Amino acid sequence: MIEGKLREVIAGVAPVDRAYEARAQAVLDNLTKPQGSLGRLEHLARRVAGITRSLCPPHERKVVLTMAADHGVVAEGVSAFPQEVTRQMVHNFVRGGAAINVLARHCGARVVVVDMGVAGDLSDLAASGAIVSKRVRGGTGNIARGPAMSRDEAVQCVVGGIEAVEQVHRAGVDLLAVGDMGIGNTTPSSAIIAAITRSEPQMVTGRGTGVDDESLARKVTVIERALRLNKPDPNDALDVLSKVGGFEIGGLAGAILCASAKRVPVAIDGLIATAGALLACTLCPTAREYIFASHRSQEPGHQVALRHIGQEPLLDLGMRLGEGTGAVIGLFLIEAGIRIMTEMASFSDAGVAEKL
Repeated sequence: MIEGKLREVIAGVAPVDRAYEARAQAVLDNLTKPQGSLGRLEHLARRVAGITRSLCPPHERKVVLTMAADHGVVAEGVSAFPQEVTRQMVHNFVRGGAAINVLARHCGARVVVVDMGVAGDLSDLAASGAIVSKRVRGGTGNIARGPAMSRDEAVQCVVGGIEAVEQVHRAGVDLLAVGDMGIGNTTPSSAIIAAITRSEPQMVTGRGTGVDDESLARKVTVIERALRLNKPDPNDALDVLSKVGGFEIGGLAGAILCASAKRVPVAIDGLIATAGALLACTLCPTAREYIFASHRSQEPGHQVALRHIGQEPLLDLGMRLGEGTGAVIGLFLIEAGIRIMTEMASFSDAGVAEKL
């Protein structure tokens, strides 16, 4: 049973407005350029018009939501980095020294870090308002030995993601990007993708932070064992999340659902954020209409997940960092599409002859 708030948010996700998309296309076709000559930038503008029901969509207030949590499965040797790096990187985000901070400054976006379940004490950062705490507990269970979390905890972390976006929305947000931080989280993400898309683990599992061949083979084995042991139901997103997921992945799903309900375009990052999108679209198929796939990750499971939710990535830069780095670049392109639609002159305005 999907509980209270989660059920309410899902019920609030309406289809995008196709009439506004058509009106936006008419505006784009009358600008001083050959029709369709700006390609996917025009497509982005049209989609945002349909989402926001506006031909002048706001775009100044851009936010990157970075969800952080830890994973018990790191005990199986699936990551090239130790678990304490998650907590250390949260401090780096707060100091403004990470890649996501640099790219967000470049794009004019605000970074909001959410503790969904980092191993270690971050209460000082939460108390000071430096991060948002939607903490479930300090890391999931080891999915190779049992479930990641209880079903109640799965609901809790999805609702935590919803509440994080509600908080951001109250402060003001026009465009949202979502990303992650969590050592070991490509393993549960690949497990989620394998479960929901019914793919073989070896087809959706990559090197994550850069593990060697031996560690990659071990990672595939761990995912196979986790799926065999926990038996997640591919038709039940909360079951998949509770059996083989992660707190930040559930938070990402909730964030996407809430953004969709509030008609805010949401750019997703790479493998982990797309695993969250896969959960969100399993809970609410209409949510896919609000999602923008920012880039194609080097992780093999990423393309499988994107195909499953009907998304074509905007860029392929060979990125695999996470944090929301690809997603914030996606915001830059979405804003470019909006500006094309709202700032270019029409043929009549500019006194330019139209096509014969």
